[in-house]
Amino acid sequence: MDIISFILIPTYLLFLSSKVSFAQDSINQSQFISEENTLVSQDGTFELGFFSSGSSNNHYLGIWYKNIPVKTIVWVANRLNPINDSSGLLMINNSTCSVVVMSQNNGVVWSTKAQNQAKNPVLKLLDTGNLVLTVTDEKDENSRITLWESFDYPTDTFLPGMKLGWDLKKGVNWSFTAWKKPDDPSPGDFTYGILEMGIHSYPEAYIWKGNKKFYRTGPWNGLRFSGSPDLNPNPVYNYNFVSNENEVYYTYTLKNKSLISRTVVNQTTHTRDRYTWIEAQKVWKVYSLRPRDYCDSYGLCGANGNCVLTASPVCQCLKAFKPKSPELWSLMEWSQGCVRNKPLSCHTDGFVKFVDLKLPDTTYSWVNISTSLDECRVKCLNNCTCMAYTNSDISGGGSGCAIWFGDLMDIRQIPAGGQDLYIRMSASELLGVGLLWL
Repeated sequence: MDIISFILIPTYLLFLSSKVSFAQDSINQSQFISEENTLVSQDGTFELGFFSSGSSNNHYLGIWYKNIPVKTIVWVANRLNPINDSSGLLMINNSTCSVVVMSQNNGVVWSTKAQNQAKNPVLKLLDTGNLVLTVTDEKDENSRITLWESFDYPTDTFLPGMKLGWDLKKGVNWSFTAWKKPDDPSPGDFTYGILEMGIHSYPEAYIWKGNKKFYRTGPWNGLRFSGSPDLNPNPVYNYNFVSNENEVYYTYTLKNKSLISRTVVNQTTHTRDRYTWIEAQKVWKVYSLRPRDYCDSYGLCGANGNCVLTASPVCQCLKAFKPKSPELWSLMEWSQGCVRNKPLSCHTDGFVKFVDLKLPDTTYSWVNISTSLDECRVKCLNNCTCMAYTNSDISGGGSGCAIWFGDLMDIRQIPAGGQDLYIRMSASELLGVGLLWL
């Protein structure tokens, strides 16, 4: 498509000298991508260009797997502002050193933040599927600085090397939001991310449906997420969790470069699915998914309730607790949860050890990696609002301290892979409970 046909677009486009007419992985400030061409990562894994989805006439700039016959989109730029014809252009705006997507009728439909004037900007599609804007380092002509990258602005797909979590210094939130419909990449209301917390909080990942928690992974315990006992060493991927004063995130890498795997948040099924590509069958197969069963439904049993998948009913009050509303509980309406049989009296209380649990929601929690379990008990006992404690890290015999305040939410029994939790009890309850920790 000739650039002179874009008579309504800003005049700076007239200075563009060439479009990309052959397979390459990058463009500079004098090149652009139209609907007729694409960028291809150096190893041929990913392709960037304009696409339309299903029966829709809307056009989007996106990234997909180049060599997979089932077109699989992994990132979309203008998911909020589709182009309703085939006039899309991707380019670098010289005056603002930003990446822009334009259409003939609507002008700029998507752009990155404007940057300070920079030297020799280049937009490149990497072999990881990350689209990066780099410029020459003024202090070192042989080095380049990344100004922007698509991995910082995910859509619905969690690729190897991406992060789920927060850059606490920059305020960047790495979260994933489902497509509204299979042929509509605009954001749905199904989101996968890590709740932003303070430095002394106990981070974990959630899936939200709208503004309500839908599923919770459980906090990271040094080996895996507390509610994900199946997150163990496996032949498909390695995983890691980082939590410090600068960033909090979960990430993974593939063990075999020839294997293709991705994680997707799905609005239609209300699941977060990990897929692997089966080349012999030319299909994506589900490797794992969340939520995986009834007890994974967030807060199913209410405060101080314990979901036991093998029990009938599945919701049980924790030992020394009773239903807040026996009438509703008998009707299998568990949302009001459970209350204590005996009131607490603060400094004369003790703790009972519960085993094989998914740890409670950490929204109201505190963690310190250098505090021992004994010190943790004392700290909890001396704070009348502290309701439970345990090790924050169970690797290597256990270390660190995590304590919870207020009601204990979203607990479930996990017979293989659950954790110990020490729950505060009235001294008048302790004689009949056992597993005493005083």
